[in-house]
Amino acid sequence: MLTKLRHEFVAITMALVGVVLVVALGSTLLASASRQRSLTRESLERALDEQFAPQFGDSSGRQGGDAALTMTVDVSADGTVLARSDSPVQIPTDTLYDVIVEALGSDQNSGHSDDYPIAWMRADTGDGFRIALADTYSRDSGLRDQATTDLVIVTVSMGALYVVAWLLSGWVLRPVREAWERQRRFVSDASHELKTPLAVIVANTQILGSEGALPEGARRWVESTSEEASHMKSLVEDLLTLARADEGRSLGSGDCPVREDVDLTALVEGCALEFDAVAFERGCSIECDLAPWVHVTGDPSQLGRMVRTLVDNATKYAQRDTPVRVRLAYDARRVRLTVSNSGEPIAAEDLEHLFDRFYRTDRARERQENGGFGLGLAIAKSIVEAQGGKISAASTPEGTTTFTVLL
Repeated sequence: MLTKLRHEFVAITMALVGVVLVVALGSTLLASASRQRSLTRESLERALDEQFAPQFGDSSGRQGGDAALTMTVDVSADGTVLARSDSPVQIPTDTLYDVIVEALGSDQNSGHSDDYPIAWMRADTGDGFRIALADTYSRDSGLRDQATTDLVIVTVSMGALYVVAWLLSGWVLRPVREAWERQRRFVSDASHELKTPLAVIVANTQILGSEGALPEGARRWVESTSEEASHMKSLVEDLLTLARADEGRSLGSGDCPVREDVDLTALVEGCALEFDAVAFERGCSIECDLAPWVHVTGDPSQLGRMVRTLVDNATKYAQRDTPVRVRLAYDARRVRLTVSNSGEPIAAEDLEHLFDRFYRTDRARERQENGGFGLGLAIAKSIVEAQGGKISAASTPEGTTTFTVLL
């Protein structure tokens, strides 16, 4: 969990700084491009207003490094070149002809050639047109160089930022890690301390219950105490399971020390058979549709516990005379296990919290109604994640609830 939180911190930090950096450099690049286009347009306008002469700079003859190198051409209405200015701009005849044809065929009075680094502006002279041309190669090359430099800056900056953000995240999340460790240690230690006295209570109440001379009224209280102690023992064991899962996630190592080939088809079939009698008592049935020879790598005992939890949960909340459907199949390169039942529809806001610890969709429901503590699905999720899989839940308005596991 802490590793995931650290990655999220780094990702958010890099995203925010990256957006600011891209916006700043992008704005500078756009401003430079706009300025260059404006200078080119001014140079073309001056070239159209003046008589034929070398054009480089403003109309006073002063040269400016930011001004575009221009030349002007007078053409007839049919496109014949009548005259051209004396200009340092060296444009081959065929290129000049292509640009003139493009300028004469355009609906606009100015534009940029699609094929050459030449901007043009056209003016009507009455018996033809005067076309001013500007060499934009240097301008375009400068903008490309600036864009390349900006890209290098962004790349290097993001790399350096990643290192800084990763180191910073360790310092920022240190209090969270310490609090998490204290909480995990408390749950683990408290659960261990409770296991022994609870085991003694369960054993003693069972011994008392087996005494034949125990009065019937006292026997009822002993059995009630034994039942509640057994519930508490189950709760402590579940808390220990979650504490171990939390420890594995906090260390980034998961919670699956056992890795072996598992015949998931046989495992799911066996778990479903275990609940046939339970389902019958609860007024429902179990239908299996299992693909043969489905194998995964993982811990068979943990996978079995996860399947039993899902099937038990489905039979517990299924409507009477409805089936609980268990399906197992290959899904591309993964294995898909689904357990579905028909019951009360689950609201969307409840679906988001189904795998939270101690969460119940019905706040008014008592534990005695179903015998659980709200930890089963949380444990199932921790098992699936430790196996490298994903688990999700969906519910339709008609009341069909489906739990899906991808391994």
